[in-house]
Amino acid sequence: MIFSSWGFYGHKSINRLAIYTLPGEMMGFYKANADYISEHAVDPDKRRYAVPEESPRHYLDADRFEQSPPLDTLPKKWQEAVEKFSEDTLKAYGIGPWYLEKMMWRLQDAFAKKDASFILKQSTEIGHYAADLCVPLHATTNYDGQLTNQKGIHGFWESRLPELFADQYDFYVGKAQYLSNIRESIWEVFEESFAARDSVLEIERTLSKNFPEEQRYGFEEKGNGLVKVYSREYSAAFHEALQGMVERRMRRAILLVGSLWYTAWINAGSPDLGMQMEEMPVDTVRLQMERDRVLTREHQ
Repeated sequence: MIFSSWGFYGHKSINRLAIYTLPGEMMGFYKANADYISEHAVDPDKRRYAVPEESPRHYLDADRFEQSPPLDTLPKKWQEAVEKFSEDTLKAYGIGPWYLEKMMWRLQDAFAKKDASFILKQSTEIGHYAADLCVPLHATTNYDGQLTNQKGIHGFWESRLPELFADQYDFYVGKAQYLSNIRESIWEVFEESFAARDSVLEIERTLSKNFPEEQRYGFEEKGNGLVKVYSREYSAAFHEALQGMVERRMRRAILLVGSLWYTAWINAGSPDLGMQMEEMPVDTVRLQMERDRVLTREHQ
C-alpha cells in the first residue's frame, strides 16, 4: 500500500479534535502540545518508506480470512492469531487492530512513568493507527479499487472528500469514554469499517456509469504545478451518494482516539499531567526505533 491514509489534512484534524474530548485533568497537557500532536500525526505514513515493517500496521485485509462480518473466526488475541495463521501470513495481510492494542500498552507504560515525551509520541501515533482502522478501504484486499478498475478510490474517499467537505461536518462528538475492554473496542470499530468496504466500492462503481471520464477528473494547482484530481462535481456526487459516511467515520475516529488516550491514562492510575513539559526530539523516527529496542513488553 502506498497511499497516504486519511490524507495529511484528515489525520492532523482528527488528532487535534480528539484533544477536545478529554477531561480537564488531561486537556491542559494535550492542548499545550496540540501542534506537535497534529503535525506529527502523519509520521507513521512518512515512515513507511524507510521502515519495511511499518506498512502492515495501518490495515488488515480481513476479506483474506472472512467474507462478511462478524469476524468471528479471526482470533482477536495476537498470539492466538499467530498460532492459527503464522506471523508471516498476518504481516502479509496487515496487523492493524493487533498493533493498535500493542501501542496502547506502550502509552499506558509512558503514563505510569510520567514520561512526557513518550506520552506525546505514543498518543500521536495511536491517533494515526486508530484513525486508519476507521477507514473501510483499510479492511479489504481491494484497498484502492485495483481489482475492480477503480484505481484511486482510496485517496478519493479518505483524502479528497474530507478536504472538500469537512468544513460542513459536525465534529462535536462528546467526551472521551473509558473503554473497559480495549481489544473488543478496537475490533468493534474495525468491523464497522469491514462491513462498509463493499458499499464504498459499489457506490462509486455505480456512480461512475453516469459520469464520462472527462467529467470525473479535472486539474488543480497544488504546490508548483497542476495535478489531476477528481472533479468537484464528481466529488460532490460521490459524497452525497455516501450519505454522510465519511463524516460518520471521521467522527468515529475522533472519539476513538480520545477514548484510547483517556483509557490508557485511567489504566495507568490517572497520573498528574501538570509535569514539566519536555522538548520533543526532532528525529521522531530515531526516537521510536530506540524506544522499540528497550520497551519489549508485549500484551498477549
